[in-house]
Amino acid sequence: MRIQSGIQTGKLKGMPYALLLLALSAGGCRHKEPPAQAKNLAPVISNNGTSIDIPDPSVDTFFKTESVGTGDVTADMSAPGKVAAAVVSSSQGKLILFDNPDLASTYSQLTQNMNNITQKKNIVAQKAAVVKQKQIEVQRYEDLAAHGAGTGKDVSDAKTDLLLAESDLKMAQSEVNTEQAGIMEHEALLKSGGFNPGALSSAGPGSVYITCDIAESQISKIKAGTACTLKFPSFPNEQFKGSIDNIADVIDNSTRMVKVRITMANNDNRIKAGMFAMVGFGINEGNNNTIPATSLVTVQGKNYVFVKKSDTRFERREVNTGQQLGDRVIVYSGLQAGESVAVTGVMQLKGLSFGY
Repeated sequence: MRIQSGIQTGKLKGMPYALLLLALSAGGCRHKEPPAQAKNLAPVISNNGTSIDIPDPSVDTFFKTESVGTGDVTADMSAPGKVAAAVVSSSQGKLILFDNPDLASTYSQLTQNMNNITQKKNIVAQKAAVVKQKQIEVQRYEDLAAHGAGTGKDVSDAKTDLLLAESDLKMAQSEVNTEQAGIMEHEALLKSGGFNPGALSSAGPGSVYITCDIAESQISKIKAGTACTLKFPSFPNEQFKGSIDNIADVIDNSTRMVKVRITMANNDNRIKAGMFAMVGFGINEGNNNTIPATSLVTVQGKNYVFVKKSDTRFERREVNTGQQLGDRVIVYSGLQAGESVAVTGVMQLKGLSFGY
């Protein structure tokens, strides 16, 4: 037996045999306590993934949060531009130099149309006066003939003269209509190029016009008279001030961009037609909530954040967002100011919430 063997080998030498049996008996019958059951720290997902409970005490360390910010948001937007026209002094008072030869030709034809129509309207007025005089003569000869003091030939000749005068008046009016059609055509071409014909006519020497393209979605945020900044590669260390002079009436059907015209003083004539520029706008987005871009996840075209509801619970929330400004994103709906959203561990929360 193992005991006898142990005694014989001397491993338990010196211990009384009864005590030895008692010790062995006690050791073999002692009840061992089962190990303490480990606490379950696994995340619990409920409400179709919208609620995530994480009992792990390290949750605050791994899933850091940040409060939803609110306030007046201004975005700095820039767009490449080009000096489309410069107004300079000339012997005739002023000269408009266009970068685009087609626009230069269009403006020249428009100016000619306007000069022509002034002259032709004067001719129409003269022809109308002749017609009125001929009408009076016809009435006079008819009265004379009615009282036996005139002949039917006199009446016939007067009516013929009236018809000729009316024909001349119609031809003169047709020429005015042709000039007016030309004005409308050339004005439309100038407007599509970003120019207001009336503004060009009133522009004084020492100014330049810069045009740039702005996305259709941004035009509601800018308006005529808004200040902007300009930088030119020709003068890299200088920043110039300008203002939005006009927003074109036509949106490009393929690019969905609209031309914006900026006017700037150029009294020293350093800025030339054709120069490139970078135009900077300060676009006011209004009073909105914003969140860090890192807190946002997109699934099937919808945007979500994870709102911290308690020390161990996060709630998935769909949000309606606007544009990203730097490292923050505008939120139009879905969040309230002061709520906390996860900014780290967001991909892990996404996996838990959506099951992947």
